[in-house]
Amino acid sequence: MQRAVIGVASAITAALVQPAAAWAFGSGAKVWLPEGITTTSPVIDRLFYIVLTLTGVVFVLVQLTLVVFLVRYRRDPQRRATYTHGNTLAEVVWTAIPAAILVALAFYSQGVWSLIRGTPPPPDLQVEITGEQFAWNFRYAGADGQLKTDDDILTINQLHLPVDKTVLFHISSKDVIHSFFVPQFRMKQDAVPGLISRMWVHPVRMGSFDVACAELCGLGHYRMKGFLVIEPEDAYQTWLGEMLAEQ
Repeated sequence: MQRAVIGVASAITAALVQPAAAWAFGSGAKVWLPEGITTTSPVIDRLFYIVLTLTGVVFVLVQLTLVVFLVRYRRDPQRRATYTHGNTLAEVVWTAIPAAILVALAFYSQGVWSLIRGTPPPPDLQVEITGEQFAWNFRYAGADGQLKTDDDILTINQLHLPVDKTVLFHISSKDVIHSFFVPQFRMKQDAVPGLISRMWVHPVRMGSFDVACAELCGLGHYRMKGFLVIEPEDAYQTWLGEMLAEQ
């Protein structure tokens, strides 16, 4: 029985460690998450897999220890119970090791947080995003290169971005709290009425992706869906010119 439990534990541990090895060698782990398409996706994935591996290993070890104790110390009429005061060394070890791991994770996650939520790099493009029941409104600067002017380009549920460019989003809401979410970005940002929040991304892969609302915002929440296209710079400029001509 113990061999079977050890075998299952080994298989689970291997499954948990494998994604970490995948991103370590740059092959792109897709075991749990969709493909990451920004420069910050790998560091977010790495933190996720580190925490998953640590908690998975601890879970397996705890359950294995529980099974071993259940088998070894099962009821035996020939065995008398004994009193044990405790083991100071064991208590220090199982307190110090988790504390050290948590402190290390705190420092590491703070670095990740500072990267993705700290001061954004100089943007190549700025887009204003406004949520409303139940659509996403996107505003681009027009020919003057400035937002909130008469020649701004407005689209509904259609977000186009150039690849390999840093984009700064200004996110707000007209009515209730929404949440701008693209799973491949690995980030989401609440859209709050009366408050402008910022989020930056640097897409590195082209393709078409869904824009979701990750906050329950009313009866039509399920259909609040936008469409993101990441394309080459020339294709993006062509699309922008077409939208400007239609204004």
